[in-house]
Amino acid sequence: MSLTVVLAEDSPLMRDGLVGVLTRFGHEVLAAVGDADSLIGAVREHRPDIVVTDVRMPPEHADDGLRAAITLRGENPALPVLVLSQYIEQSYAAHLIDLGSDSGVGYLLKDRVSAVTEFVDAVAQVAAGATVVDPEVVRQLLNRRRDPLSRLTPREREVLSLMAEGRANAAIARELYVTEAAVNKHVSSILQKLELHLDGQGHRRVLAVLAYLRS
Repeated sequence: MSLTVVLAEDSPLMRDGLVGVLTRFGHEVLAAVGDADSLIGAVREHRPDIVVTDVRMPPEHADDGLRAAITLRGENPALPVLVLSQYIEQSYAAHLIDLGSDSGVGYLLKDRVSAVTEFVDAVAQVAAGATVVDPEVVRQLLNRRRDPLSRLTPREREVLSLMAEGRANAAIARELYVTEAAVNKHVSSILQKLELHLDGQGHRRVLAVLAYLRS
């Protein structure tokens, strides 16, 4: 499915590369800008299907892109947002979670963009309403929260990590070479052990898991 995209990235080389990748896979980049103020203006003007933005950019060269995304989601809670970051900042993932679950959100390291298919898949998943978090961020979250996870078996930890990456049960089954029925049982057991509500909606499930891990 072709998507309309507003892109924000302050590095011209990176910005042109992202535009090229998105265009090559059939998406339309309505605007490609280099600062947070321009991002907000472009989204208000073009009303894209998804926003892809760097975290750090002008004018303050801090978390301006993330703050712009939060502003835009405040104006339109249904707007999917995929945030890119050079380094792992767990607080950024937490801020994205706090945007709510009305539509898709994603947090990827820029290194992930070099895996073109993974990046484009993440764009499509977020646009479709999923939550996608970089696997390295997930691993760090899991490592920081060992105690609450002590009741999980090693296999359940593997399943939880893949859940938090935004994988559906069928994809988890393929990754672990088990049946989907086995994954369903693992997911049910995980949510019971972590006292999380099972509502049947994948992105809400991931938000609940990540919210628990960062609590």
